[in-house]
Amino acid sequence: MIELNSLVRDIEKAALETAAFISGEARGFDITVSESKGINNFVSYVDRKAEDMLVSRLAPLIENAGFLAEEGTESGKGRKYVWVIDPLDGTTNFLHGLAPYAISIGLLEDEEPVAGVVYVVTSGEMFSAWKNGGAWLNGERIRVSAAGRVADSLIATGFPYSDFSRMDDYMKCLTHLWKYSHGIRRLGSAATDIAYVACGRFEIFYEYGLHPWDIAAATIILREAGGVISDFSGNEKRLSGREIVASNPAVYSEIVEILNTFMGS
Repeated sequence: MIELNSLVRDIEKAALETAAFISGEARGFDITVSESKGINNFVSYVDRKAEDMLVSRLAPLIENAGFLAEEGTESGKGRKYVWVIDPLDGTTNFLHGLAPYAISIGLLEDEEPVAGVVYVVTSGEMFSAWKNGGAWLNGERIRVSAAGRVADSLIATGFPYSDFSRMDDYMKCLTHLWKYSHGIRRLGSAATDIAYVACGRFEIFYEYGLHPWDIAAATIILREAGGVISDFSGNEKRLSGREIVASNPAVYSEIVEILNTFMGS
């Protein structure tokens, strides 16, 4: 049986070592060496090297565990345990020298997150959690906020960068929330956004068109902080990232109703 508490300590060490590499490369980084993977979807040697570092450090921790990572490492099918990794969540921010960007490392057991670390490289903030172990920020326990209405909420979202098929509905929803909340923020790192919901800086995060590596680690962090994460229909199981809404429990039903009003299929 895996001891998740001690395992998370090892994950944190792997994140810190990789963050040191990323931070070193950020100084004087030349954006012209980056590559495009698709419409507005970029990658650099920093992403790839960071992924290699994480895979090499995590592989010995659980025998026969699989991997699902943004830059192509994949060996997870049929495995009980799978590491789900985004080595540099917020690549576009990194390329332009902007904060935030983060390392996201989640562990799935039978397809459900049981441990996760989100290390925000630009702020030195280590968010971590494991199943039934609580959620933590730099060693201090964190909880979602107590705000009870969308009207009292600060909301984070992300703008689609390749799938524009739902943009009209998305903009209508954005306009509504802009008018009837404390405001909207777009940071450019979904893992960071969800971690910020977990510690009460945001009340709500929503986005469509994400991937499992964007959300796996942050999902367990938010849940252990007392939050709720699901797709727009309220399904909380086996989230792919295609639709994501994360919030504290008090505003969850209201924000799901709003999302379905404007963006329901």
